[in-house]
Amino acid sequence: MAVYDGQKMAREFSAGGVLVRWRKGRWWMAAIEPQGRTTFSESGKDTLALPKGLIDPGEKPEQTALREIHEETGAVGELVTKLKDIKYFYVRTWGDGSRVFKVVSFYLVLYRSGRLGNITPEMRKEVRRAIWLPLDDHERLSYKGEREVTHAAWQYLREHTELQPGGAETASEV
Repeated sequence: MAVYDGQKMAREFSAGGVLVRWRKGRWWMAAIEPQGRTTFSESGKDTLALPKGLIDPGEKPEQTALREIHEETGAVGELVTKLKDIKYFYVRTWGDGSRVFKVVSFYLVLYRSGRLGNITPEMRKEVRRAIWLPLDDHERLSYKGEREVTHAAWQYLREHTELQPGGAETASEV
């Protein structure tokens, strides 16, 4: 239990990823729309988020990120680098309603195989759909911390043109 402002609170550790794919001359990222949260704000926009989830006992954050990407999107990726940790507080809307301090480690992951949206029936309870979004359209993500993470991914990919098919000779397209 962590203590914040004199209150004891639970701690949670999660991991997720920015799954990217080079297609049609630009970088695309996988985003999910969680079940049960179809609207995020007064504007009525769909909630769009990055795939992520709790780290299972005995699992490393990197393993969690790859597992969650596969479970929530249907795609398989290869880990490139850690992008950043985001930290925040939230209040559980289920169970005890306690305040929770959460740390989510995000990784940059290159798409390798699979079909986005090929999600198991069990995961359909959590994820409504998975879609490809242009990486430079990261403002469509619903959460500020995740927009910052995708911006970090964008910066990393601009600096590492060797990750793009064709490598440095197509760097002007990034």
